[in-house]
Amino acid sequence: MTAPVLVSAYPVSPAFASWDPDLEGELLPAICALDGVAGLEIPWLGGIHKFDDDWFLANVPAVPLAVTPIPFVMGRLGKDAAYGIASTSDAGRRAALADLRRVAADVARLSDESPASVAAVMLYSAPRALQGSAEALARSLDEIVGWNWRGAQLVIEHCDAFVGGQEPEKGFLAVEDELTAIDASETPVGMWLNWGRSAIELREADAVTDQIARVAASGRLAGLALSGAAALESPYGYPWIDAHLPIRSTFPESQSLLDDAHVAAALAAAGDAPWLGLKVARRPDDTTAAAALRTVERNLEVVRTSS
Repeated sequence: MTAPVLVSAYPVSPAFASWDPDLEGELLPAICALDGVAGLEIPWLGGIHKFDDDWFLANVPAVPLAVTPIPFVMGRLGKDAAYGIASTSDAGRRAALADLRRVAADVARLSDESPASVAAVMLYSAPRALQGSAEALARSLDEIVGWNWRGAQLVIEHCDAFVGGQEPEKGFLAVEDELTAIDASETPVGMWLNWGRSAIELREADAVTDQIARVAASGRLAGLALSGAAALESPYGYPWIDAHLPIRSTFPESQSLLDDAHVAAALAAAGDAPWLGLKVARRPDDTTAAAALRTVERNLEVVRTSS
């Protein structure tokens, strides 16, 4: 691997569902000690940590972090379908901007009160595309980049776009609209792709490779997260669920379309993107830190050998 890897801590950690500080205290530094791992992706759910902000500030390893508010965004969308920084509703857009100011305040806390640093903050082109626009997103980006992010890079993580006749998981803006918004705002915002979320949109593995190549050619690709998706029901849920399925060879029962060949193709298409991500859920029987770490190691080894 040539690019540093940020491992998503929350889908792989058994302590995310049921709080266990001893388990998480064992797992997080062990992930960061793996060969090629530079840091962690962590969720923002209205605060720094789902269960205990102070614990996390004291115990997070001294590594770069990527902060993703997507679990919070989806929760807000469940209550207000017009919520999001790409919303054509001024009230929905302003509500999302207010929450992002809270994210910025927590980025400052992470920078000032923990040994970690924040390398990237993920933005999302919510709400569903029929209620959002590139123009509204560009206006939001103009405002957001003016806040103090303590040196963190702002990136739009592309999720499955709205496709007519297809039930979305996220249904946000098309990647072309996101790129248009970045260009219109003339901001240094980058793009972050997630293989599984693109597969949910495109419904075909080779099409994901093509999308990665198109974004890389734009010069905006800041990172690529390797995360699977499946066309069939699996131990992770219904077909096309956004559940961060592992690479297929590490757990064939997952039905993941992300196989070794498509890992290699995705890495080649991404070119010299500065970051890689590994976002895989723990196996259903991963209940300990050691078991979750093995899941990360197995997937990471595929990425290593595919580079």
